[in-house]
Amino acid sequence: MMDTFDEYIETIKSEQAKEIMVNLLKHIKTTYPNLKEKIGWNQPMFTDHGTFIIGFSLAKNHLAIAPEAKAVQHFEARAKKQGFQTSKQLIKIRFDQAVDYALIDQIIEYNINDKKTVQHFWRQDD
Repeated sequence: MMDTFDEYIETIKSEQAKEIMVNLLKHIKTTYPNLKEKIGWNQPMFTDHGTFIIGFSLAKNHLAIAPEAKAVQHFEARAKKQGFQTSKQLIKIRFDQAVDYALIDQIIEYNINDKKTVQHFWRQDD
């Protein structure tokens, strides 16, 4: 069982995927130092005042961004315009695509603001 981001990173076998995840997590920790790091469901995620803000997972060929369904819906058109695949709960960035840090920052800021009074880990309306 993993408890830290470093332990999670050590489980990544693909050097390409490892580099993408290391850079992404470093970016978020630097840009949003008030967010708390958490490993949940074997995935790195960030929380704010005990509520989920964003999580990430890796698949064979893509990085999955999991910000909850409401945030995916809010940013779906922009994500698709950039060629990212979406589902109800995820935005997927293939490893041959550039990670859009500006989009991820906007998703994080959206969730921080939208969930500032939420007292549960997950949104209750998703």
